[in-house]
Amino acid sequence: MDRDQAVRTAAPPGSAWPAELLEEWRTVDIDNTAFLKSVIAERGWPGADMVGERAAQAAWLLVQHADLDPDFQRSCLPLLHAAVEAGHAQPSHLAYLIDRVHVAEGRPQLYGTQYGVREGVLGPQPVEDPEHLDERRASVGLEPHADYDRTMRELYE
Repeated sequence: MDRDQAVRTAAPPGSAWPAELLEEWRTVDIDNTAFLKSVIAERGWPGADMVGERAAQAAWLLVQHADLDPDFQRSCLPLLHAAVEAGHAQPSHLAYLIDRVHVAEGRPQLYGTQYGVREGVLGPQPVEDPEHLDERRASVGLEPHADYDRTMRELYE
């Protein structure tokens, strides 16, 4: 998790990413995905009951950022769902992963967690049933979308 976050925060906000930093980012994601796959193959989903809260959060973050292997991300959905149901993972983590998988598949997201730049403007990827977005977000412990949107724009614009 530390390597994941270090590479993602290495360039100042709003600056161009040098090619070598982008390659390091890719390498970190490939290494982290391979590591998490081996953990899951050996032990199953690393929930908080097995590895503690911080490491469970790290597992979610690694699968969330395993964009180079969308099949792996998709395969983790039922594992993370079971961990949430058992109380060993955060419902919000499952929401983020569901959205990530939906966006990768070209489907509307459910919780409004995934953003992108379209025509030079940062904004949420398409959302299914936007009228009920905040209800869905609240059901998994996420703040109202307007608050999240404000945070995303402050961080990334």
